[in-house]
Amino acid sequence: MKATICGVVLLVAAFVAMLVMQDLGILPLLLMLVGGWCLGFAFVNLTFRMPRNGLALHIAGAVVISAEVVTMIEFGGPLLTVRPEPVGVAVIVAQTAAIPAACWIVLGILGRATDALTRRERRNAPIRRAPEWERDESGDGSFVRVRAIELRMRQLTLAIIGVVLVVSGIGVALLIAADGAIMHLGARLSIILMGIVLGLPAYAALSAVIRRRTRDCTIAFGNDEVRIGVGSTASVVRFSELEHLRWRCGSDYARVELRGGGIDLSLFSGLAKPAPGRTAELPPLPRRVFTRLEGAGLVVERSRRGDVVTFARTVS
Repeated sequence: MKATICGVVLLVAAFVAMLVMQDLGILPLLLMLVGGWCLGFAFVNLTFRMPRNGLALHIAGAVVISAEVVTMIEFGGPLLTVRPEPVGVAVIVAQTAAIPAACWIVLGILGRATDALTRRERRNAPIRRAPEWERDESGDGSFVRVRAIELRMRQLTLAIIGVVLVVSGIGVALLIAADGAIMHLGARLSIILMGIVLGLPAYAALSAVIRRRTRDCTIAFGNDEVRIGVGSTASVVRFSELEHLRWRCGSDYARVELRGGGIDLSLFSGLAKPAPGRTAELPPLPRRVFTRLEGAGLVVERSRRGDVVTFARTVS
């Protein structure tokens, strides 16, 4: 929802900036590229949250947005000459924003295909298990060993936006410079080649850079405190001081976010390189943790699919 609102706001700002500047300057262009990526990002996340028809909607969205990009490239120029200025500017905003949105949606399709192939390969590979809770013999409660990356969602989003801006800028420059080649190959094939040649390497490079920050971590829930170890650093937050705890089990965004008692941590396990024989995810929270945290005054909220659990302290 936040990504959708952000994308709409950025595109409206780009529309207003173009009307004021009477030109496609660097500021409107950046607003369009980031706004288009935000909308594409929101759409892909929506399809992943849908348990039944998400894949069908994702494919349909990829077909529609790709057709829109191709149509605007093929016929957008002549149409702009016969339209009044506000409508023409709106068409330019939609055409430019559709390029990063289409790239991200198509990358999502490729990600689904890669994940499906990986799952098929895993059937013949040694069984990998999710991290499991272990009884803490030296103290109270239980703990789990995971590999995670100390990374905030805001940092990840900014890194993705930076990659999108660079790749989109290079792609637009190449499309303009290679106008003759585009006419020879066709707009559809040119866009696909741009996505493969630029998008996939950029995505792989970003993933590799992030995974290099993987560290061994332990997360323990006692009777009245949570203990988190990241490498050689240990943090302890009592339940009475805990203000926010988010626990997401699956997907690339599997993570734990914790804030309170002077501690503010965000650990991504879904993006980390997992330990041998383990998967890159978090196990579901034990029932006793819910009881203890709710007893400490925290209110629990679950996502529709139940894979995201958020505890927050209410303000009286």
